[in-house]
Amino acid sequence: MLNRVLQGENREMVKPPPADHCLEGPEPAPIAFVTPDWPVLYLDNHLLGLYKPAGVPVQGDRGGDPALLDLAKGWLKERCRKPGRVYLGLVHRLDRPVAGVMLFARTSKAAGRLSEQFRNRGVTKEYLAVVAGRPPEDAGRLVHHLERGELRSSRITPQPTERSREARLSYRVLGHTERSSLLQVALETGRKHQIRVQLAAAGCPILGDLRYGAAAPLPQRQIALLAWKLAINHPIDGRRIQITSPIPRGWPWPGADSTAPAPPWNWRDIVPTLAGRGALIARAANGCIAPGEK
Repeated sequence: MLNRVLQGENREMVKPPPADHCLEGPEPAPIAFVTPDWPVLYLDNHLLGLYKPAGVPVQGDRGGDPALLDLAKGWLKERCRKPGRVYLGLVHRLDRPVAGVMLFARTSKAAGRLSEQFRNRGVTKEYLAVVAGRPPEDAGRLVHHLERGELRSSRITPQPTERSREARLSYRVLGHTERSSLLQVALETGRKHQIRVQLAAAGCPILGDLRYGAAAPLPQRQIALLAWKLAINHPIDGRRIQITSPIPRGWPWPGADSTAPAPPWNWRDIVPTLAGRGALIARAANGCIAPGEK
């Protein structure tokens, strides 16, 4: 079953939504747990935002492991007491080894409007990445041309081709050690494996990403890439909504035992800086930390 990436047994701080929460208005849902491994980050009549653990596929694949989409449908069916099939529209994807925010549409109208936002780049996506080494500049922009490679990978082409597409991202260094750096990454385009390929091309492969040049794996076959923030215009009322992923304790080594390396980042220093004005660290019940506002 799912890997336990959120550690700890005390869940008293987290109250699940009431049984009729499927009829809730447009306010963000209080954190509930579909399973102990993935919290509900946002829920209303039109949207469902979840935390996807690393290693969990969004859709079913040849491996046969439980998929987030199917598990979410089962949870909604039980919670909302739906007698028939539950609709969940898939409007974006996360690679299997990546953790973070995953958003589903609960109606076909919401799915169509969200898909249009993704196509027209009306969605803001921010990631946290731990990479080997340190970029030559503490903040910068990467522009490459990517095309599909072999074995479901992507590769950079020296010049544009008929098959290539431009890929753009910006980054800034939030912290570093002698061997690795923590980056905040903002996507300007959405290409397959884009962050992974572009950071590797810049000489800073993501830790654990053996496909794109990492020196060693991480536990549970994950990579040190977290889909941290996702901002959209609500498909029905147009409000701008931002959904933020919790940061698993010990990330990017969740579930680390006493022999595993400790994270080199002081989140109490870094996360308030990311969250903005007057931000706090709110420690959730299952060992996650997430930015909150005063």
